Amino acid sequence: MTTIYLLSLMVLVLAAYLAARSRAVAMAGKAKGLGPLHSLPAYHGLLAAACVLTAMGVAVAIGAPLAEWWARTSALEGLPPDITGDALKRGAALRDIIGIAAGYPMGTPSSALEDAAKVYARANSIGAWSALGIGIAAGLGALGLVLSRIDRLFRARNLFERFVMAILIVCALIAIVTTIGIVFSVITETWRFFFDPSIKGKPTVTDFLFGTDWNPQAALREDQGDIQTAFGFIPLLAGTLLITFIAMCVAGPIGLLSAIYLSEYASPRVRALFKPVLETLAGIPTVVLGFFALLTVAPFIRSTGESMGLNVASESALAAGLVMGMMIIPFISSLSDDVINAVPQALRDGSYALGSTKSETIRKVVLAAALPGIVSAFMLAISRAVGETMIVVMAAGLAANLTINPLEAVTTITVQIKTILVGDQEFDSAKTLAAFALGFVLFFVTLGLNYIALRIVKAYREQYE
Repeated sequence: MTTIYLLSLMVLVLAAYLAARSRAVAMAGKAKGLGPLHSLPAYHGLLAAACVLTAMGVAVAIGAPLAEWWARTSALEGLPPDITGDALKRGAALRDIIGIAAGYPMGTPSSALEDAAKVYARANSIGAWSALGIGIAAGLGALGLVLSRIDRLFRARNLFERFVMAILIVCALIAIVTTIGIVFSVITETWRFFFDPSIKGKPTVTDFLFGTDWNPQAALREDQGDIQTAFGFIPLLAGTLLITFIAMCVAGPIGLLSAIYLSEYASPRVRALFKPVLETLAGIPTVVLGFFALLTVAPFIRSTGESMGLNVASESALAAGLVMGMMIIPFISSLSDDVINAVPQALRDGSYALGSTKSETIRKVVLAAALPGIVSAFMLAISRAVGETMIVVMAAGLAANLTINPLEAVTTITVQIKTILVGDQEFDSAKTLAAFALGFVLFFVTLGLNYIALRIVKAYREQYE
């Protein structure tokens, strides 16, 4: 049914565009002596297509949920009261009914469930076809309204531009509301973690922010012994900063120097070849990079360290940082290359006219002019490194060690969030709510990085004509 609706939508939208455009062209031919049309025929067609698309979209957005609700209600009416009166049994029965109607029964269903599945399928089909008919009728009605309004003075361009503006505003509002919703949900759960008296074992704000031990796991059985639960944030922050620092030591120089070479020294042919290859690193899945770190980089670091008499863990911050640095090289290289290319050629020519060499011009003129953009590229790369999870899980481990030794195993904030929320969790326990507290602190860490980047950009920004 979804395919039929989409095909109907495409046909009606295309037909609306062609019909309105043809009518506008015909209207222009009849009104030659009265002056030109206010809007081009294409705008009449676009307005008609937009109206049809909106009408059919609203119809399916309202009709589809109503059809599904009617189908579920009709299916549950034939079940015994002991099932419909219990929320858990009713949900389980509804899942079985939907599975049977779709042709994927769970085991051997009862006759009551089979009858309910038939009712559900019949009601769902009727509702879907009804929604399709209402959508087509709404689209045809919108098309008829637009066609009746077309004349020489009809402001189709203004109306279509308002329609586009409304879509842009709605998209912006969705992004804003989504961000507010995410922040609000994280703040709510973080507040519960620290101040809800029903949560057992929760730490204080001071213990969380300045504690040096992290162990959210509590003893579940008596034979596990006395496990001391701790929610100290410092080891996670130290591990995050250590791995990020190693990654930036790799990606920063390589990314910036490669950007300088591609923008200032490489020929157009070399640039066209090397830049896509370099940016391919950004498209490699992080889990693949994690396997590379686990199976290649970490054993190499361990064997090299042991040959030098060093004690290297099988999972180390160095292995994760090196591979993560490889991952974020394209972020720095590509953005820095674009920023360097945006520096006006007049600045280079002026430097050459004063007797500067090419390297002096790059160091003292080009990089100075491109500094705000380069700083933004570095901050974006740092934020990407702070938020990385898979590479750290596979290469650095899960041990929350408070250390600055890159040869030891560490963990990061995002890894612990992933670890805590894996599987079935109780969202009224301190262990689960700790993930939201970590996310709340991580939000402010990245927000602080972005603020620093904006301050640097404003301080050193240059505007050129």
